[in-house]
Amino acid sequence: MSGKLNISIAAGGTAGHINPALALAEELRDRGHEVRFFGQSSRLEATLVPQAGFAFDTIEVTGFDRSKPWTLVSALWRMAKAERRLGKIFAGSAKPDVAVGFGAYVELPLVNWCAKHDVPVVLHEQNSVPGLANKVSAAKSSALCLSFPVARAAFGKAADKAGRVVNTGNPVRRSVVEATREEGRRLLGIADDETLLLVFGGSLGARHLNQGVCALKSELLGRERLRIVHSTGRDEYDSVVAALGLSEAEKARWQVMPYIDDMGHALAAADLVLSRAGASSIAEIAAKCAPSMLVPYPFATADHQTTNAHLLVDVGAAELVSDDDVDSPLFSDALLTLIDEPAKREAMRAAAASLGQAQAAAALADVVEASAR
Repeated sequence: MSGKLNISIAAGGTAGHINPALALAEELRDRGHEVRFFGQSSRLEATLVPQAGFAFDTIEVTGFDRSKPWTLVSALWRMAKAERRLGKIFAGSAKPDVAVGFGAYVELPLVNWCAKHDVPVVLHEQNSVPGLANKVSAAKSSALCLSFPVARAAFGKAADKAGRVVNTGNPVRRSVVEATREEGRRLLGIADDETLLLVFGGSLGARHLNQGVCALKSELLGRERLRIVHSTGRDEYDSVVAALGLSEAEKARWQVMPYIDDMGHALAAADLVLSRAGASSIAEIAAKCAPSMLVPYPFATADHQTTNAHLLVDVGAAELVSDDDVDSPLFSDALLTLIDEPAKREAMRAAAASLGQAQAAAALADVVEASAR
């Protein structure tokens, strides 16, 4: 098989599933392939996928709540109905040469249909602790692609049954990869000789992390050439603004916002990042080679944010501070030391570059093409 491929992608639910899928789709489209997405009409993918210019078909599924066994019946019924819909769609057009699932429940009908019709399936796992959908699907896959090598152990025997297991990294969208420091600083109004600390904890915010940063207001603003861009999360914005009580002069140096729409340029502009350690955040920080201090969310399933963080920490690209230490000198001393030591940050930047995270989309696309052929 050569030339143009028809590729079906199932991804949905959260931006953590959808954005890596879109990053792959961008790479595949640039290689001349046809990409078609499947997802749910009521979820985020129904907005993000068409906005990115990709074909989008809806299938409806529900997850299985293990604490409510009766939900299995309705989940299986909707799964079968979604498979039948896929059959009708593919009967009216070319069936895919290869399918790709990104770990949400919406991938299951596509994986099952493809397994029955000799269509190879590539799975991508974004997290260090795999979700149930990919665990169920792994044995049916031609290739299982991982963002974190440690995830393989969690798949157990299913990884052994997969066609092959490949550590590709977590794809990052081109808008992030191609963002430049110069443009980022222009957009944020940061001078070349200023040090930029970028703080974020996720779209909804990280209350304890925000509180820890607010408590260091005097020490941070006492550093004359330091600028701070602080994304509080939508739910935390008002409380952070109140806690900081910035004067007009201080607001010129400490930008507080509920959410950063253009994270690529913010990361490109940053000299140091302080954040949680979600899989997408780790991927984007690594792709931009940004020195970072990571404070994993302590209640994440199986403490997977700490595992995520070690991708950067273990190569010397980040420092790790536990959430329990945010109110202690360990947190403040580590943060202020990184701000005050540019040589240390440059060494961390070089270490991040060694991971090659900016090439993750291309690496995954190579696996997809190889699986189809």
